[in-house]
Amino acid sequence: MADSIKVPFVDLARQFRSIESELSQAFVDVGRSGSYIMGQRLESFERKVAAFLGVRHAIGVADGSDALFLVLKAWGIGPGDEVITATNSFIASAWVIAATGATPVLVDVADDFNIDPQGVEAAITPRTKVIIPVHLTGRAAPMDEINAIAQRHGLLVLEDAAQAIGARYRGKRAGNLGNAAGFSLHPLKNLGVYGDGGLITTNDDALAALLMKLRNHGLRNRDECELWGFNSRLDTLQAAFAEIKLAYLDGWNARCRTIAASYAEGVSHHVQVPVDQPWEECVYHNFVIRTERRDALMAHLLSQGVDTRVHYPIPIHLQDAARHLGYKRGDFPNAERFAKTMISLPIYPELDDSQVKQVIDAVRSFF
Repeated sequence: MADSIKVPFVDLARQFRSIESELSQAFVDVGRSGSYIMGQRLESFERKVAAFLGVRHAIGVADGSDALFLVLKAWGIGPGDEVITATNSFIASAWVIAATGATPVLVDVADDFNIDPQGVEAAITPRTKVIIPVHLTGRAAPMDEINAIAQRHGLLVLEDAAQAIGARYRGKRAGNLGNAAGFSLHPLKNLGVYGDGGLITTNDDALAALLMKLRNHGLRNRDECELWGFNSRLDTLQAAFAEIKLAYLDGWNARCRTIAASYAEGVSHHVQVPVDQPWEECVYHNFVIRTERRDALMAHLLSQGVDTRVHYPIPIHLQDAARHLGYKRGDFPNAERFAKTMISLPIYPELDDSQVKQVIDAVRSFF
């Protein structure tokens, strides 16, 4: 079947080839430096990505899940606390809450797949401490409303920006919209490395200083341990790769927006497509369409050589791991409906115009 795929859902090697000489030189430079954990290359990337995102601090960590988890731990979140997040997300958005000993409190999403502010406010209890809005598909959540709710109730806001590096909301980048944010540098993300990686951003100096220790065993220096911490460091080589790719990110994201506009124009008469608002700039980590004939359309697209995915077929509240939380089918109707009707079309900067046309033609030929 792979030989018949004309438009793969992802093609990471294609992007690698486009910057292979720079990446190869970075590998040699890091290898010859003899510094493979932390060090100047990590600090250089952290400075540049902080400037790119418009924040005071960027802290490289092992992966996107750790980015969220470490912030929650730094805030003292634990047993007896509740943290609110969206049910229509990757499981890590809730797993990191459970890992602290706190209780994930799930809420439904709106038509743009992002967390519903009304659901957030209704879910707040005296035990609520944090809201984690997920910027799903590369589109920022409704942060004005979320921040207003948080301020009214004295809560902290932790952006799950795993899918949204470079996205803008009312002129600010994702990662600069709450008290702190966690990013993933997984290879599939818009800024992906060649292994795993994550990033925390914040404008809180004290929080940043604590996180720098927490990611590195709680060490004050090589020999003195100030507090119990974790082993969650972004290694030097991946930081060097990320720094190279950061210079291309705005251009890559712009190409994804161009592809998204072509998709929207080409298939909107047949399926529901994302709608961009004037105050936002989505980076289209995923381009998600909706149709009641989802499974049949996916099979048809595959027969036409177009590979697709579903993000995500099982909402978090219906996962076996979440059974103890007490949710049931029907609790979050939007997320459950979307799980049955969503399709993610291929979208990445390296898609050429002929492939974009193939996708559009394949969708049209089904209807």
